[in-house]
Amino acid sequence: MAYIQLEPLNEGFLSRISDLLLCRWTCRHCCQKCYESSCCQSSEDEVEILGPFPAQTPPWLMASRSSDKDGDSVHTATEVPLTPRTNSPDRRCSSSDTSKSTYSLTRRISSLESRRPSSPLIDIKPIEFGVLSAKKEPIQPSVLRRTYTPDDYFRKFEPQLYSLDSNSDDVDFLTDEEILSKYQLGMLHFSTQYDLLHNHLTVRVIEARDLPPPISHDGSRQDMAHSNPYVKICLLPDQKNSKQTGVKRKTQKPVFEERYTFEIPFLEAQRRTLLLTVVDFDKFSRHCVIGKVSVPLCEVDLVKGGHWWKALVPSSQNEVELGELLLSLNYLPSAGRLNVDVIRAKQLLQTDVSQGSDPFVKIQLVHGLKLVKTKKTSFLRGTIDPFYNESFSFKVPQEELENASLVFTVFGHNMKSSNDFIGRIVIGQYSSGPSESNHWRRMLNTHRTAVEQWHSLRSRAECDRVSPASLEVT
Repeated sequence: MAYIQLEPLNEGFLSRISDLLLCRWTCRHCCQKCYESSCCQSSEDEVEILGPFPAQTPPWLMASRSSDKDGDSVHTATEVPLTPRTNSPDRRCSSSDTSKSTYSLTRRISSLESRRPSSPLIDIKPIEFGVLSAKKEPIQPSVLRRTYTPDDYFRKFEPQLYSLDSNSDDVDFLTDEEILSKYQLGMLHFSTQYDLLHNHLTVRVIEARDLPPPISHDGSRQDMAHSNPYVKICLLPDQKNSKQTGVKRKTQKPVFEERYTFEIPFLEAQRRTLLLTVVDFDKFSRHCVIGKVSVPLCEVDLVKGGHWWKALVPSSQNEVELGELLLSLNYLPSAGRLNVDVIRAKQLLQTDVSQGSDPFVKIQLVHGLKLVKTKKTSFLRGTIDPFYNESFSFKVPQEELENASLVFTVFGHNMKSSNDFIGRIVIGQYSSGPSESNHWRRMLNTHRTAVEQWHSLRSRAECDRVSPASLEVT
């Protein structure tokens, strides 16, 4: 009887072969060795971990190898030897060695197949970020919301912005007849034309009609006397460089026929708005604004020119400004002298109906609450834009400078009666406003240097209310 002899295998070589074979994953459904388990589909609950060859021998394989040495010696008859067989008579080996090698390899494979752990499940849980604490708290941002009652909601509205009687109504959609019937302030006739050769804009104020009669001081009734109207012209947004017509006495249909020129480039003129304000002259109180007309110059043909009748609309400015005064202050510590320069004034309130005003400036030095010195400029006839360029010097020691105040009062000269008050400001310890305080502070910080600044004139009552120094002068 012939026996098939197997080739003797080296123990190290068998170990490497087993490692190579066992590196393949085994599909636990059909017990076939493959890389991707393509022979069957995995369920949704369990996911087979597949992948490349591991870089190192798995721990469960190392544990199985160590258990082989002390394992059980009982084997089943179904084990099939995996070693190759050959009938070559030249290769001979003892039957005991061959059986031992085949038995060892088969036993390892069967033992590992039974001990191989099942495929792990991937359990994906949401990741929570936050500070570790004994009690978990949600980190979602909370939205702060305030419950509004109907009263709180409607309290935010400003009724005057939606009132039909507001002076800020949009009159662009109303005709002149509708504006005239609504406000009954009269109409104004004027014209404009731009001179490209000389680069100036000419505004001609022609006449007005149907002006309302003046309002009495108490506001309860209208006086039967006629108005004394005049017109102020400016190009917005510049209200400082304005022009003013003469006053027409006791008439509701004044005829002006006056021309005024504004030196301004053509492109700049197209960006301006022509504002014409009709004012009622009052010798004994503040002048009252009757109405206004505003025309954006971009909407008219300036080169061709034209003239219009426009209905007057109410103005938010019920009283005209009193004018402006340009002053220069300079203090010399070594000499103890306070030098004051009255340079000029512009757009002063007109105090005389026939010939404008004859303005002059009175300068009074007040130390504490005591009047120390009074000086005044000369008066200029028939103008509301006077140029003075007059200088005055007051003796003020440096230790008394902080308690000094200068009161500037502009009057209209009157030969027949007392001078007409136009406006006042106070500069110094008891300044009449922020602009005046800023001018005095700049002068104190820059000795021996003249500091110039424009100031808007204020009423006597306003100065008396905020400055004690104004109460000490007349």
